[in-house]
Amino acid sequence: MSASSPLRVLVCGTNFGRFYAEAVRRRPGYALAGILSRGSTASRAYAESLGVPFHPDTDDLPDDIDAACVAVSSSISGGGGTDLARTLMDRGIHVLQEHPVHLTELTDNLKHARRRGVQYRLNTHYPHVAPVRSFIKAARRLLARQSPLFLDAATPIHLMHPLVDILGQAMGTLRPWRFADPAPVPADIGPQPFRSLHGVFAGAPLTLRVHHQLDPSDRDNHALHWHRIALGTEGGVLTLADTHGPVLWSPRLHIGRDADRRFVLDGPGTGRLGLGSTAVIGTTGSFRTVFSDLWPEAIGGALDGLRDAIAQDGDALRAGQYDLAVCRIWTDLATRLGPPEIVRPATPRPLAVSDVFPGPGQSRQHRPEPGPRLDARVLPGGGSSGDPVPERAPDATAYSPSAEFFDLVAAEHTATASAPAVAALLAGVDVDAGPVVDIGAGTGLLTEAVARARPDAEIIACEPSVGMRAVLTSRVFSDEDLRARVTVTADAAPDLELPDRISVVLLCGVLGHLDAEERARLWRRVTRRLAPGGLVIVELMQFEEVTTLPETRLATVAAGRHRYEWSFGGAPAEAEEGAMRLHSTWRVYRDDAPQAEREVHDSYRWEPFGLKDVVAESGMTARTLPTRPGAPPLAVLTPAPDRTDPVAAPHLPQARTRPGGPGAAGGPASPRTDLLFSTDG
Repeated sequence: MSASSPLRVLVCGTNFGRFYAEAVRRRPGYALAGILSRGSTASRAYAESLGVPFHPDTDDLPDDIDAACVAVSSSISGGGGTDLARTLMDRGIHVLQEHPVHLTELTDNLKHARRRGVQYRLNTHYPHVAPVRSFIKAARRLLARQSPLFLDAATPIHLMHPLVDILGQAMGTLRPWRFADPAPVPADIGPQPFRSLHGVFAGAPLTLRVHHQLDPSDRDNHALHWHRIALGTEGGVLTLADTHGPVLWSPRLHIGRDADRRFVLDGPGTGRLGLGSTAVIGTTGSFRTVFSDLWPEAIGGALDGLRDAIAQDGDALRAGQYDLAVCRIWTDLATRLGPPEIVRPATPRPLAVSDVFPGPGQSRQHRPEPGPRLDARVLPGGGSSGDPVPERAPDATAYSPSAEFFDLVAAEHTATASAPAVAALLAGVDVDAGPVVDIGAGTGLLTEAVARARPDAEIIACEPSVGMRAVLTSRVFSDEDLRARVTVTADAAPDLELPDRISVVLLCGVLGHLDAEERARLWRRVTRRLAPGGLVIVELMQFEEVTTLPETRLATVAAGRHRYEWSFGGAPAEAEEGAMRLHSTWRVYRDDAPQAEREVHDSYRWEPFGLKDVVAESGMTARTLPTRPGAPPLAVLTPAPDRTDPVAAPHLPQARTRPGGPGAAGGPASPRTDLLFSTDG
């Protein structure tokens, strides 16, 4: 295999193996070489639907296969996956094997790979899932600032192996570890689905709760919940609410006391009482999104790890020492817990959120509303609105105080720069091929301009900020035509829900709020759905490198007896290379008063980059659009003529993950949220 040729990958198994096949098909640098299965009619039909060879046996495999994904149960689960992995290694094929694998088998597999001169990797899968990656990276940033005080984790028994891996990656180490036996459960208190034990993991106190029941014929569908992890420090608690998100940051509750030991609730030194009690980082999608996007993309990350190992041509056994340690810890825990209780429950009846929070007053729809979060929208000319500084009190109703000011500046910019250019471009687009999707629609200024330019277009306006979306929804509802054609959603990039086919995507003032990994995921998802002849329109900031921007007053506007002044500045982000913190201040003056009667301070993270970087990441071709002098750069992207497979960014350095997406004024951030999520599978 040459460095430029795709890695030809055989997928073994067609149950979970379908996610592997989808990952191989989507990800640049890989080619699906075939499906290996026992020969069922369904497996043969699946291979035929993919247009690849079907192999019922390893004896008839061709010689041009580079690697194999073994998504077949190992002996610990009653399958022959491990024997298959070794047979493939005997043929000089590199192997990525799905967990779980017994410690003895893993050791033997790594030794076998060393003898055969091939690479072998065990895929625990879930550490690669996007929300879990977000948690891991935030945990590493948190631990770089403060020492861990505790770990609290919960898992179903069949996902305990990947839980150990997640904890190890989050803590940056596994050692030292030791565990006590779980406390016995008294026989007279009835059935207990969970067993708990205590110990030390990476030197931090650990409490582990395990759903210790198992339906051998259907493990996943029986699990009462999936991974849940809380990491506590002096400054707060970082929580992975579920394997598939979201991630939460809860600052430490601490209230000062006066000489009489009463709480001090106002006055000097009480600024931190304005902190949001919990920040929700990221949004959750449907289970369909988990299967269609999160899992294949997670497997793609594991494939990249195997490919890197092949390129480095190192000793598989030496490289697998961490995996062996993870497996050893898992084995220790499983031994202490003992065999799980075998259960065969009836089919569960999942409930929708509307079943739990019925009526118009419910605070969560099927897709959770963002709470205090880190979303932000860049204002025309380089300012931004959202992600306020930690010391500022929250907007009690919308969590987005800058939303009230946004149109004061953005309306003129949209009318004189972006709207005319976009309208002219859309004149020749076939909008019957799919909706126009405005990602980070803000208050809907550009959404409305698109609707006016193309009265035949369906539009999906995605805006995660409650405050900005309130203005957007009001704009749509106040116009009968817009109400008929514009669907407003609370979705945030990169994991927003997208239609199967899209004619145009708008990404204006959005991309810099995502890190490289999130942008790559967004490009993969968007370009898979872009209809032939479809377009992506991108508006960027006016600087391409990290720089210091002295605070400058950029606009003064009047409304009634009030005068509004907007100032903006920026500086390199602390402890984060390649990113900036942008600071925006709005001051409200009454009549000619010299002192402002109100100030709003916001601060946001932004990764500076230029159009050439967008082209490199997206794999698309680009041309700039004419706008008024001084306006932010505006460009249109189209699929490269020689690219027919779904696009993904080329190999990128380790990204700083910022779940929660871009595109709007956000609510108040919790303390140090900007440092943990300087932005998950």
